[in-house]
Amino acid sequence: MSSEVPHPRDVFPNRSQARGPDPRSPTVAPGRSRVRISRRAILAGATGLVGGAAGAKWLWNTFEGFQSASVFVAKAASYDAGLESIVRDGLRELGIDSPWAKGNSILLKPNFVDPRAETPQINTHPAVVCAVAEVFRRWDAREVIVAEGQAHCRDVRLVLEQSGLGRALQEAGLEYIDLNHDDVFTLENRLRLTNISPFYLPKTLRRADKIVSLAKMKTHHWAGVTLSMKNLFGILPGICYGWPKNVLHVAGIPGSILDVTATVRPHLAIVDGIIGMEGDGPLMGTAKRADLLVMGTNLAAVDATSARLMGFDPWHIRYLRGASGRIGPIGKARIEQRGEPIEGLEKRFELIDHWLMKAFRD
Repeated sequence: MSSEVPHPRDVFPNRSQARGPDPRSPTVAPGRSRVRISRRAILAGATGLVGGAAGAKWLWNTFEGFQSASVFVAKAASYDAGLESIVRDGLRELGIDSPWAKGNSILLKPNFVDPRAETPQINTHPAVVCAVAEVFRRWDAREVIVAEGQAHCRDVRLVLEQSGLGRALQEAGLEYIDLNHDDVFTLENRLRLTNISPFYLPKTLRRADKIVSLAKMKTHHWAGVTLSMKNLFGILPGICYGWPKNVLHVAGIPGSILDVTATVRPHLAIVDGIIGMEGDGPLMGTAKRADLLVMGTNLAAVDATSARLMGFDPWHIRYLRGASGRIGPIGKARIEQRGEPIEGLEKRFELIDHWLMKAFRD
């Protein structure tokens, strides 16, 4: 499991409640004194320096000083462009190699929401799924399984057949599991930003040693963008949460995204941005080429980087702003970009023309 990032209230405990050194406080170099800073002092400093929205952003950036993550960006001109070697090289740059996979059961969770092969911007491309699976197989994974609980069409056979995923998995000898109808177990909501608790999760998650979110780079008419964290809605069984996971929508999309991510805690994210979607995403939008794969072990950092590549400021995306200090860093200064520099690779993904969409860019 990826390590949990402490919330700011855990990094800066109330001085009046402290009893000696706090083991959760940031470590300091030998020979340097430990300075304890109260939340009141931080807030006072923030208020004294800046105010309003600018002050809030400064405050969150200060908290992110205790977080860091690495994200790898790779160019990929097509789905026939040696994806296996691109994925393998990118993972190695992130410190993921054969020991990470050897002997483990690895679950790949793609984004498959609609049974249409002629619209490559909707679903994670089968070529990406198979390339990632082959990398882990060559690294001696005990098994690689593909699992999804698609949000709209309830006929999993139709989704597999029409999307082209079924044939690709059959040719690759990969097992597919329908998470919508899996047996379930319960797990307490680790974050509790919504009132959903416990979560009913598919038992297949217990079978997996590693969970990989294989997302699609798309706009979203409610969330702004949908990437590796939003992709996790498909893990929750439709028999418990409806189609298209209506319980999560009613509870609040931003909070549900963060609650599910913090509870499931995937180990790796890979975003298929070779052909993404702009406009009325996540289903009715149009194709947008970015010719990129984005990967990393911290989902917040991966999604923040992907959002920037789509022409969005992550601080304007509500669930990404909420992920800061909870799931991982989203500020540029706290994300080590590996592979291709994102400057010059940005593509402006358009949104639908509606006044509500202005919040995602203004």
